[in-house]
Amino acid sequence: MAQGKVYLVGAGPGDPGLLTLKGKQILERADCVVHDFLVNPALLRLARADAERIGVGRRGSPDRMRQTAINQLLVDRARAGRIVCRLKGGDPFVFGRGGEEAQALADKGIEFEIVPGVSAGNAVPAYAGIPITHRDLTSTVTFIAGHEDPEKQSSRIDWAQLATCPGTLVLFMSVRNLPRLTQALIERGRPPATPAAVIQWGSLPGQKVIEGTLADIASRASGISTPAIAVIGEVAGLRKNLNWFEHLPLFGKRIAITRTREQASVLREELAALGAEVIEIPTIAIRPPDSWEPLDSAIRRLEEFHYLLATSANGVSNFLARLAASGGDSRSLKGLTIGAIGPATAAEFARAGVKVDLMPKEYAAEGLLAALGDGDLRGKAFLIPRARVARDLVPRALEDRGARVEVVEAYQTVLPDLSPQELARLLNPPPDAITFTSSSTATNFAKLVGEDRALEILHGVVIASIGPITSATLRKLGLSVTVEAEEATMAGLARAIANEFRNVKG
Repeated sequence: MAQGKVYLVGAGPGDPGLLTLKGKQILERADCVVHDFLVNPALLRLARADAERIGVGRRGSPDRMRQTAINQLLVDRARAGRIVCRLKGGDPFVFGRGGEEAQALADKGIEFEIVPGVSAGNAVPAYAGIPITHRDLTSTVTFIAGHEDPEKQSSRIDWAQLATCPGTLVLFMSVRNLPRLTQALIERGRPPATPAAVIQWGSLPGQKVIEGTLADIASRASGISTPAIAVIGEVAGLRKNLNWFEHLPLFGKRIAITRTREQASVLREELAALGAEVIEIPTIAIRPPDSWEPLDSAIRRLEEFHYLLATSANGVSNFLARLAASGGDSRSLKGLTIGAIGPATAAEFARAGVKVDLMPKEYAAEGLLAALGDGDLRGKAFLIPRARVARDLVPRALEDRGARVEVVEAYQTVLPDLSPQELARLLNPPPDAITFTSSSTATNFAKLVGEDRALEILHGVVIASIGPITSATLRKLGLSVTVEAEEATMAGLARAIANEFRNVKG
C-alpha cells in the first residue's frame, strides 16, 4: 500500500472565510480530517461526506488527546495510505504546536506539507479595529505565549526587554496570567497608562472586546475566558475609530435559516457578511421522486414541447441530471423557450450553459405568467419539472389559455431527520430572527415543532419571509410576519433583515 501524506493546515482564528484557498482544496479531498476543538464547525462541512473526522478535544478537558497521541494518530493514518488534513486553529507554526507535529512526521519518514493559516495574532486585533503596527505609532510587534510565568527563574522570555520596547505586544493564551503579566511589565518599566485590550472569540459574531490600560486591563477583563488574546501598545487606542466588525448591521444577532442543508450556503454567506451568527435549522430534505419514469419519458419526447418552465433550482438540477443520463445535453434544448422563476433558478441553467429566455421581474409564479405575455398559447406545449407538492397556479392558468401542460415530478420535499433534542438545542437560546424562503419551509417548521407550539417558540423572534406567498402561509399558521423581502432573493432577504435591525437600533 502506498504511504499517504499529512497536510498541516491553518484554519484561521474563527471566521470560516479566513481559510486559505489551498487549505480549502486540501480539506475537500482529504480522506481523514484531524481537527482542533476551536476549529469552526462550518469548515468541517467542506470535507467529503465519507471523510473520517477526528476531534482531538479541548485543552484541559478529559477527552483531549495528548500531543504524543495526536502525533501517532497522524503517522498511523498516513501509513495506512490516507491523505490527512490536520486542521489547526490560526497558523500551525504560530503557537500551534505544528512544529512538533511536523518533527514527529519527519522522524517517522512521513511525507508532509505545511499550509500556513491566518494567525490569530494579527487577525483577531484586526477584527477588533486594532492595527498591530502603525507608521505613526510603532513598527515592531511581538507575539508572546502568555501562559509562561514571568517570575520563574528559567523563563525564556526577556520581560525586562519587552517592557522597555515601544512596540506592540500580542499575548496568546494569557487570560489566567494577565494580572501577573501586566504587573511584571509595569514593574520593569512599561507605562501603566499604555492602552490595552483583551479580545475574546475574535473574528466571530460572539466577539467581545474589553478596553483599558496596562494598569487596569486585568481587572476589567477578569470575567473573560479563553479563547482570548491581549494586545498592549499605543495601537490599542485606535479601536474607537477603527472598530468596523462590531458595527456591521447584524453583528451580535443570532439568525436561524430553514433551508435545506445543501441550499443554505448562499443565505448563510449573505447573513454572515452582515455580521450575523447563523444557525441552520433544515426544515426540508430533498429526495428523488418515487420513479424517474415520468420525467425520463418527457425528456425522450422533448421535441413535442415548445416551452420548458422551471420554478425552482432543484427542478432544474434534477431535470438536467436526467437529461445527461439519457445521453442528452444543452443542445437537446434547442428550439425550446426556457423560463425560470428567478435568478437562482436561472443560475442553475447557466451552470450547464443553458440560456434562459424568460425571467420575471416578480420572482413568483404570478411573475412567470406575466413574463409569458398575453399572446395566444393555443397549440403550445409546456413542460414543467417540479416538486411533487407545489402550487398549481401556473399549470391552470396556462391551460385556461389553451396550452397543453405536462407537469412531471422532478423531486419531492420531505421532513428532514431532525430529532427533537437537536431541534431544541438549535433553538436555545432563541434566535433573534428566523428566515423562511418558501411555503414548504414554513409548514415543515410548524410540523417539526408542533403547530400549537410554533407561536410560543417564536415569541419575540423577528420572522422574515422571502415573499408574499410564503408570508401568506406563515399567517395561515398563526405567525406574524415581521419583515418581507422586497426582492425575492437570498440577498434581498438578508437586506430586509438588516434594515429591520437598523430601524430597531434607530
